[in-house]
Amino acid sequence: MALDVLIVDDSAAIRKILHRVLLQADVPLGKVHEAGDGNEGLAKLKTEKIGLILSDINMPNMDGIEFLTRIKGDDALKLVPVLMVTTEGSQAKVMQALELGAAGYVKKPFTADQIKEKLTGII
Repeated sequence: MALDVLIVDDSAAIRKILHRVLLQADVPLGKVHEAGDGNEGLAKLKTEKIGLILSDINMPNMDGIEFLTRIKGDDALKLVPVLMVTTEGSQAKVMQALELGAAGYVKKPFTADQIKEKLTGII
């Protein structure tokens, strides 16, 4: 079954790389939507049926932690798995994301195999 995915990252280049990595990882992709920050991500979630979210932690306007908090606080969205993709060196922020309900995380730079491994069991 094809999965509609939302990629939320302030870097357009990283969004494109993640899209390519999902293809290389043999994720059964439907539509791939993109957002540049948490605000744009929430707007997409209001109009699209998303089955998986990949989100950066450090972004302007609304960071990944606030974005995750809003998703997990919304009954209509809280079951959508969120994989955090980050350069975040601080374990505290990564642990905070996991405590808030992130399905997992992967650090940049990443490989298709790392993404595939993290998504196994999530999707």
